Amino acid sequence: MSTVLVVDDDAAIRTVVAQALRRAGHEVTVADSLAQLERALAASLPDVLITDVILPDGDGIDHVRSVAARFPLLPIIVLSAQNTLTTAVRAAEVGAYEYLPKPFDLDVLTRAVAGALARGGMVSEDALHDADRALPLIGRSAAMQDVYRIIARVVSNDLTVLISGESGTGKELVARAIHDLGPRSAAPFVAINMAAIPRELIEAELFGHERGAFTGAAVRNAGRFEQASGGTLFLDEIGDMPMEAQTRLLRVLQSGEFTSVGGARTIRVDVRIVAATNRDLASQVATGQFREDLFYRLNVVPITLPPLRERRQDIALLARHFLDHAAAQGPSAASACQ
Repeated sequence: MSTVLVVDDDAAIRTVVAQALRRAGHEVTVADSLAQLERALAASLPDVLITDVILPDGDGIDHVRSVAARFPLLPIIVLSAQNTLTTAVRAAEVGAYEYLPKPFDLDVLTRAVAGALARGGMVSEDALHDADRALPLIGRSAAMQDVYRIIARVVSNDLTVLISGESGTGKELVARAIHDLGPRSAAPFVAINMAAIPRELIEAELFGHERGAFTGAAVRNAGRFEQASGGTLFLDEIGDMPMEAQTRLLRVLQSGEFTSVGGARTIRVDVRIVAATNRDLASQVATGQFREDLFYRLNVVPITLPPLRERRQDIALLARHFLDHAAAQGPSAASACQ
């Protein structure tokens, strides 16, 4: 029988979680503080650790780093009422297997425990501090918690991400968060909007051009791929990319190499790709407007951003954010928000 240690200072939560896990066939031990957690670990190492963040004698996430360093194979699930991007990313980066915002569904928690037992923990990294102030991703709704969890899992790798959502849902903010929270943060973040570039200039914008490549090309110009080398290239409104440019983009994603317009020299770059669209790319694939192979190359990690009408509980948080921002800008900015 698998063993689970549940750490939470709320007696009601400890009781409910323990009962649910026991019904699922697990042996459960409970603790209400970091001190009790350490005593429990000293007595017997559990198969899964579930811990709250705010505990009477310290920060549960900070303590997860120590536990993960001592017991690297112990899967850790973090629970938190502090439902922010900072919490989700910190939980992932200090070694947590999963992060679940409160209130959580007991079925989801039970599945997370089963997954933790089957797959083991994640790799530890240094924690981030004050990310919420630097990255204006705001929302504590369940839909935004899903977004935060995906971001937390992809920031430390180079998997290609496709962000879908209506205009105004914050696709570029998510792309910037993935870049700024990851190991490429010191390198460039370069954005290009496919819908804003004339069809005949897209390849020159992406891959650059040599002097004399076309009328008006008086000097060599590096394209967005070169500009983003070592960092992240954000391909916004990728659904508006013409088919001929899609073909060349696919080749670059496959090989990491290209030639500039009018050039003969092969250029190799190391770039992470994050794409975004407000279109239904799967439907465009079905109608022949978007390459199927490019779609699957881009859609490695999909993130769907909910419109505000589907997360109304975040409206007050957003209003407070914009009012605080306007107040910091001075009276003229504040009056513009009224």
